[in-house]
Amino acid sequence: MSRVEPQTDEIPAQGIRDEYEQLTEDVRRYRYAYYNEDSPLVSDAEFDQLYRRLEEIEALHPELVANDSPTQEVGGEVSAAFAPVEHLQRMYSLEDVFSLEELQVWIGRATASVEKQGRVDELTWLSEVKIDGLAVNLLYRNGELVRAATRGDGHTGEDITHNALTIKDIPRTLKGSGHPAEVEIRGEVFIPSKAFLELNEQMVEAGKAPFANPRNAAAGSLRQKDPALTAQRPLSMFVHGIGAREGLAASSQSETYALLQEWGLPTSPYFKVLDSYDDVLKFIEHFGDHRHDLLHEIDGIVIKVDDFALQRALGHTSRVPRWAVAYKYPPEEVHTKLLDIQVNVGRTGRVTPYGVMEPVKVAGSTVEMATLHNQDVVKAKGVLIGDTVVLRKAGDVIPEIVGPVVALRDGSEREFVMPTECPSCGTPLKPAKEGDVDIRCPNAKSCPSQLRERVFHVAGRGAFDIEALGWEAAIALTSGPGPDPATIGGRPAPEGPGVLTNEARIFELAEDYEDPALRDALADVKVWREKRSKGVGTGEWELIPYFWTKPTAKTPSKPSATTQKLFKEVQKARSQPLWRVLVALSIRHVGPTASRALATAFGSMDAIRAASEEQLADVDGVGPIIAAALTEWFAVDWHREIVDTWAKHGVRMADEVDESKPRTLEGLTVVVTGSLENFSRDEAKEAIITRGGKASGSVSKKTDYVVAGESAGSKLDKAEQLGLRILDEEGFVRLLETGEA
Repeated sequence: MSRVEPQTDEIPAQGIRDEYEQLTEDVRRYRYAYYNEDSPLVSDAEFDQLYRRLEEIEALHPELVANDSPTQEVGGEVSAAFAPVEHLQRMYSLEDVFSLEELQVWIGRATASVEKQGRVDELTWLSEVKIDGLAVNLLYRNGELVRAATRGDGHTGEDITHNALTIKDIPRTLKGSGHPAEVEIRGEVFIPSKAFLELNEQMVEAGKAPFANPRNAAAGSLRQKDPALTAQRPLSMFVHGIGAREGLAASSQSETYALLQEWGLPTSPYFKVLDSYDDVLKFIEHFGDHRHDLLHEIDGIVIKVDDFALQRALGHTSRVPRWAVAYKYPPEEVHTKLLDIQVNVGRTGRVTPYGVMEPVKVAGSTVEMATLHNQDVVKAKGVLIGDTVVLRKAGDVIPEIVGPVVALRDGSEREFVMPTECPSCGTPLKPAKEGDVDIRCPNAKSCPSQLRERVFHVAGRGAFDIEALGWEAAIALTSGPGPDPATIGGRPAPEGPGVLTNEARIFELAEDYEDPALRDALADVKVWREKRSKGVGTGEWELIPYFWTKPTAKTPSKPSATTQKLFKEVQKARSQPLWRVLVALSIRHVGPTASRALATAFGSMDAIRAASEEQLADVDGVGPIIAAALTEWFAVDWHREIVDTWAKHGVRMADEVDESKPRTLEGLTVVVTGSLENFSRDEAKEAIITRGGKASGSVSKKTDYVVAGESAGSKLDKAEQLGLRILDEEGFVRLLETGEA
């Protein structure tokens, strides 16, 4: 963050004064809701943005700053519901930075201060994950826990001793000996991620409002007036510091952590002492990639000067220590309005509810829809149509509605009711078998929505990998007059004839592309597109040809370049290997792994069709569930017609045995993780399988080799823990050639 120089010679305009007063009021209100009512009204990212704007105005106009400004305070207020407790030593907040550039400035400033003392060689950085929980201060006297308190305003907290005693991680008596007569242990109380989901399901089941996030669940649990209720919550704690520490021998933060462990206190496994800024960056990047693999939620990384003497030399401001900083990851949670809950019918007939929301930017992209999986998940999350909801999107992961912001409800919200008939074809919905949570449309052959999804799946990267046949093209090829809804995925459906009535005709279509009747049918397909002005949507929609160009005064409509490419790509796709053909058939449970195993074991579609259920189940990587799904699928006449029609139009139905590739990996299990320079992920798996090996997606004691490329993650970590043989790309190539690395 660039430094804002104060401009004391300017009198702030009335507009600035009004903005400052409004910001002060908003920040106070949002902070109170967050700390005292455990019910956030805005996302962390929105609060941070408001708070930084408040700091910016105060830097430009210091004459506006009052002693009770939110920027001069630590944490929240002390609730009257609990007895106030004076901390022996003040609990400070941490300075937040929101970019690596700001972090570099902060580290540079701290390093320069240490250099002036001639002790820069002693400077190391203890880096640890920032737990998204509730700060708690434990007071031990002669090794016995006598008090637990929240941070409060930093000087005074709330006495929560009886509730803290119900947390199994907090010892009543410290282990070992030589404890200080009086010592304050600081840490964070949290609810593990998995336990949080289960807790919210229980809350909704009991007719109560779910928690917005794990932090507020932990805070709300600790503030129960009845400790018996707190005891029912899955609370945990990690300690990360010491306040009053008279007589403590440790000279650094890391030494203190070792001492706390000896005393039987729970410390986080997610920390390291690092020597350089580059090492800190690697630490930040690692946990940024793996933040959702941890026991609990995190929102950043805390970097501390490890040495206590250096900490004392750097000192504190009125609110934060100069020897510690919190780097905040880009926000993955925002608040937005849930406008509606609709359902989508998938390629296997599964009916999935999804939320339609006011568009909002999160994790670098604009999101307006998010899956809700099934009716039980909607109930478990406790969301109502019209709610303000917490939306999460972790990197490239599918957006997820976390839960509602209950405090913002005004009574206009309504419950979602799962339909009893398919919204696409009108067929009554039912589970595939008794006891299934999911409900399905049984009209697999002619349901427009299922056909559209299957056509899209046929072109997917794991199937035929047909470029130019995306979601919109699949809609345009299959949509026609009938009971299909007026909107698909929240946008108007195409108009014109459905060129594809089933997926069997895809390859026939490519052969008939020059047929005048087909070309006329394609020319009649029109889609709704929003008019744009200077790249921005106008809110007005128009019907334009999808497969043909839009006619102008000078040029008539004709097949577009994308359309011509589409049909050329469809023709090329006929030569894809057998396993991709199997994936493209949309057989339930049959994905790339099982398809590769089947193609390797049987070699042809005819052999797979002729195999008994027992023979199919005996294939490593298949098993009885997939075998039963295959047998059931091939028992349906129109399913067999798809295979026969594809074969008739040149789709490859048998793999040629490549005798040039020796079976060097017979009996070996190999896992590939990370990015390889000369192999895509599919090519690496193909190379393993064609040489007789098993390409596994998970690491276990049965894994023979792990091939680790660039940005290898948790699989590499697990392989190292298990002591498995790990190869780089050069070793992998040698393994393929000789069977020995």
